Amino acid sequence: MNEKNETRKKSVIQALLQESGRLSGVDELTITPLSGDGSNRNFWRIEDNGRKICLAVAPPVTDKLNLAEARAARAIGLHLFKKGVRVPEQYAWDKESGILLFEDFGDTKLHDHVQLYQKSDTFVSAIRPVYVQTVKDLARMQVEAVVGFDPQWCWDTPSYDKNLMLERESEYFLRAFWQDLLGEQTPPGLREEFVFVAERAAQIPADFFLHRDFQSRNIMLHEEMVCFIDFQGGRLGPLAYDLASLLIDPYVELPPDFQEELLAEYLNTLEQMIVVDRSLFVEEYLLLALQRNLQIAGAFSFLSHRAKKGFFKQFLKPAIDSLNALLQKEFFASLPVLRKTVATALLRCRQEQYTN
Repeated sequence: MNEKNETRKKSVIQALLQESGRLSGVDELTITPLSGDGSNRNFWRIEDNGRKICLAVAPPVTDKLNLAEARAARAIGLHLFKKGVRVPEQYAWDKESGILLFEDFGDTKLHDHVQLYQKSDTFVSAIRPVYVQTVKDLARMQVEAVVGFDPQWCWDTPSYDKNLMLERESEYFLRAFWQDLLGEQTPPGLREEFVFVAERAAQIPADFFLHRDFQSRNIMLHEEMVCFIDFQGGRLGPLAYDLASLLIDPYVELPPDFQEELLAEYLNTLEQMIVVDRSLFVEEYLLLALQRNLQIAGAFSFLSHRAKKGFFKQFLKPAIDSLNALLQKEFFASLPVLRKTVATALLRCRQEQYTN
């Protein structure tokens, strides 16, 4: 962001602070830029004489698409908060610039919490309570937040569907990871297998609230509560997608047995609200976990290779490890080309040290 643009945005932030009554004084006001992981949006922490007041977020530029995303964050955030989901409370909004002031949950992501115990013998037992709470809160959000949800709030697409799976997930994997990062040619039959998977996954009911980036760096731990952020990509979608995002998350690499335990905890909570066919749900979960895993590999490839965000490179091998393990299940025996492609990709990742 150039200096003139940043000065203008800070001026809007100060005006919003005054209008919302968030300041007790301005003599020691500090507005500190924060990083936003893979996002291009601008973030700031606002403090008054050392006291945290709130966070601010602004689009990188005020064009039509970025302002639409900002409006989605505003509308979906208000809706989720009203439904009792622990998302940031909103304090002020400027529709012209897309700048939003909202509650500061601090700096502890679920990923940070996991890292404290990752090499410990008590790893799973140490993180179990927060993950159990997370899957329970996820189930409630998905079912309860769809009531009154307006797809017109969505800035990207109103629902998760076959076209999105093909264009933003399997094709993303093919283009950003397989072709661009690894420099490989498209194997004959691979796109046909992608269509086969997407057509099956598109038959899953997509009439629940979908976060679509439900992973450990978008979950905050604040005042002993699990809190959700970065929901601006929310839309209508199938239940199992967000759960898969959480359980196969390459940032944390949850053990398979623990993933199964959490899936069961999630279903126990879900069954308190709706009727669930567990065997059918597991099949849906596998299809959507595959779609999500393809998306992750594409995203991490693009962010590390093209966007030059080196932080993501270390998670490429865990993402491909997860994808390979998923495809070894008998459920995916009908995907020989994808299986071979991913096995080759895993070998390349080991050779080229896409590791942490």
